[in-house]
Amino acid sequence: MSDKATRVPTHRISRLGKLASLATRVTGAMVTEGAKQLAQGKRPVAKDLLLTPGNIKRVADQLAHLRGAAMKVGQLMSMDAGDLISPELAEILARLRSDASPMPAKQLAAVLTQELGSDWKHNFVEFNFKPIASASIGQVHQAHSDDGTKLAIKVQYPGIKKSIDSDVDNVGTLLNVVGLIPKGVDYRGLLEEAKKQLHAEADYLLEAELLERYRDYLGDDPDFILPTVQRNLTTDNVLAMTHVSGMPIESLINADQNTRDRAMRLLLQLLFKEIFEFKLVQTDPNFANFLFNSEQQKIALLDFGATRSYSDNISNGYRHAFSAILDTDTKRLDAALQQIGFFNQDILPEQKSAIFDLVTLACEPLMTSGLYDFGSSNLAQRLSQAGTVLSMEKDYWHTPPADALFLHRKIGGLYLLAARLKAKVDVQDLFTPYILTQP
Repeated sequence: MSDKATRVPTHRISRLGKLASLATRVTGAMVTEGAKQLAQGKRPVAKDLLLTPGNIKRVADQLAHLRGAAMKVGQLMSMDAGDLISPELAEILARLRSDASPMPAKQLAAVLTQELGSDWKHNFVEFNFKPIASASIGQVHQAHSDDGTKLAIKVQYPGIKKSIDSDVDNVGTLLNVVGLIPKGVDYRGLLEEAKKQLHAEADYLLEAELLERYRDYLGDDPDFILPTVQRNLTTDNVLAMTHVSGMPIESLINADQNTRDRAMRLLLQLLFKEIFEFKLVQTDPNFANFLFNSEQQKIALLDFGATRSYSDNISNGYRHAFSAILDTDTKRLDAALQQIGFFNQDILPEQKSAIFDLVTLACEPLMTSGLYDFGSSNLAQRLSQAGTVLSMEKDYWHTPPADALFLHRKIGGLYLLAARLKAKVDVQDLFTPYILTQP
């Protein structure tokens, strides 16, 4: 996270002005680069002029400054198109995934005064104005309450709520106009989903409720730690929780094999519980949302803004889909995917066959009897290649229903973490309690 504080533009006009200014600077840079190439006897290509390193940095830096909308559109684009997006857009998305600059102390104090009252400092014996984390729509500060309880206080960037719809539209238009969205991707549908998800994530009272629901479902599970909401300090724009400590989950790469395997087994087992028992899934796979507490040998779960409820229909659809794959029952898999909401558009038989192949490949860990070695499987690369074949050779771009999109994002994130930790897990054994036999 950058230490340099930057004021968040709070008014829609000023935010639109930022994008207009960006477009002017990008266009000016294109003209300059084009003139230089003409002078060298080259025939400039518009896209090459646009996607210079300088322009890529300008776009990424400006979108990061607008924070929420840009980051959410970027997340959804990378979820849908995977590695099929242009390398230039991939670079921009990578920049957006890194932490945003914090807002200045004066702006932060104004938000806290508005939300908790002019005497907000009286609620704490200590409040650290330097954030310990920064995300797409808010930043997190460490504090201590009057009774000495260590707290994490998430404070929303001002103006985010009012600007969500226009910001998302502006970002989508910018990325489309500059040719960074692949032809055939239903980016308008993605933009609408980005708006819905951002509005939900900007409602901190809703996040508090989701966290408390999740705590109730998880109960006294001995393997996980969750923060506790401090209701007296929580508003629509401030979320106060107990602080949970631990080291970054990816730092377990330095731990012994048993510890790495256990951590991933717990997270994959929790995923099945989320889908089939809780029907409530924390869909953000960001590694920063998982900590490992070495003293207690527990995994801490953070950030419930992207938590989604799943209907019985979707939950059962995935149970049938996974069970059908274990039975290699294509007809049943077809019915399960339709139940989830796939194949809502015209699709050729060879395209549907390619999708079955892609889904089956994604379920390779589930189909493996015994330990699956994520570290040596190169599954992510093979899924990317299969997706390329589907879109480029089979000419089929398909945006799954939103529930599936976010769930697949979570699964993909856990696969990446398992590969990073070189974990070996018996995934089939974890799913066994949920297998549905053919009726």
